[in-house]
Amino acid sequence: MTSTSSIESADPSDTSTSVWNTRRNRGWVYVDNITSIRPGCTVLDFYLEKYRHSDRQTWSRRLEAGQIHLDDGPCAADTPLLAGSSLEYHRLPWDEPSAPRDFSVLYQDHDLVAVEKPSGLQVLPAAQFLENTLLHVVKERLGADLAPVHRLGRGTSGLVLFARTDEARRGLSEDLSKGKMKKIYAALAQGVGLPGEFSVDQEIGAVGYPGMGTVHAAVDGGKKSISHIRVTESREQDSSTLVEVEIPTGRPHQIRIHLAVAGYPLVGEPFYQIGGHPPQTGPNQRVPRPGDLGYHLHAAQVVFDHPTRQQSMKIECPAPEILQPIKSATT
Repeated sequence: MTSTSSIESADPSDTSTSVWNTRRNRGWVYVDNITSIRPGCTVLDFYLEKYRHSDRQTWSRRLEAGQIHLDDGPCAADTPLLAGSSLEYHRLPWDEPSAPRDFSVLYQDHDLVAVEKPSGLQVLPAAQFLENTLLHVVKERLGADLAPVHRLGRGTSGLVLFARTDEARRGLSEDLSKGKMKKIYAALAQGVGLPGEFSVDQEIGAVGYPGMGTVHAAVDGGKKSISHIRVTESREQDSSTLVEVEIPTGRPHQIRIHLAVAGYPLVGEPFYQIGGHPPQTGPNQRVPRPGDLGYHLHAAQVVFDHPTRQQSMKIECPAPEILQPIKSATT
């Protein structure tokens, strides 16, 4: 069973500070183009099997309310699916969790824009976020033709590149996939006594996780991934270490996973345990999510070849105070 879109689970426990903005959006239509399907699979089966964040009763209620269409027409829970069909889930407007909607422009020209994303603002629509996203606010302010070249986790702050033209998007995306784009992050890791420089090459892939289907984690046999870590400052007073991380590859949550694999999860890390795996939770406990906030990670620098000029580019984004060396700040 394959399709071309995803609907992620909601995070009802998300509590953001009052200075952030809440927003009631205009709703959204999620489209799934069915390219292959198991024999006898019904519309209800499809949603239950692929989008496990909602139970049978919830999906049945949406079908009864006419929120799900098959090939532009109404359908029932027991309507059989065939390859080549198109499903639409018409999600009603909802109140999105609060998020910071401000950003700074670091660089812009005819081909690209570099912006500074605040921690707490998701890059792309997913789960409960649609208009409280970096994509939406950047397009709102700078133009609808912009598309992000790469992503940052919701809790990660710092530099995100957007392409203005198809040529720039193709060139930057190709360089990113080939590891030609140099990305440097600042991070605060738990513990002291880390090696001065080391690398982690643990593969990353999908693992099953309650309420979300799958999440990314350390998996043997997953996608090749490598992170190069260099200690910037050891902080004995609170048993933490400031590090600089370069990632030639860019798997989801790669730095968080790799530092946890090395035995040094990020300070405030809410999800990835030592070893690079999700936490184990009891039946009455809230299930943590990868998008939970609290960790300290910042995209500080990107070096790349300009997609239309013969020019090497280096764009920097100053890190927040907690991710700047204390010693240099006091000297």
